[in-house]
Amino acid sequence: QVQLVESGGGLVQAGGSLRLSCAASRRTFSSGAMGWFRQAPGKERDFVAAISWSGTSTYYADSVKGRFTISRDNAKNTVYLQMNSLKPEDTAVYYCAARISASLPSAKSEDYDYWGQGTQVTVSS
Repeated sequence: QVQLVESGGGLVQAGGSLRLSCAASRRTFSSGAMGWFRQAPGKERDFVAAISWSGTSTYYADSVKGRFTISRDNAKNTVYLQMNSLKPEDTAVYYCAARISASLPSAKSEDYDYWGQGTQVTVSS
């Protein structure tokens, strides 16, 4: 069983930065792609960013491209989401997800096998 634990969320002013982390409980983390999704109140869960198992391929939603950066450290079984130039519309619960069965990133939530519990990000105007 893979367990994912997110951290790093919080309250920040518009224009500020946050760095989210997602720690996996098992080494199988290193064989699959990882992704970040977010869900705002009353809205569906949306794709944010994804990264291949090797870290060489990344994929971003248009709304965060140029502001967010996804990265991973397989030695630490951890994936990161660096969020810069934050906007109030970035406010949401952010979820980490793992694809155990595939190494390529995906923007589809149904392609992911495991999910974290989420961490709240609130951006004030």
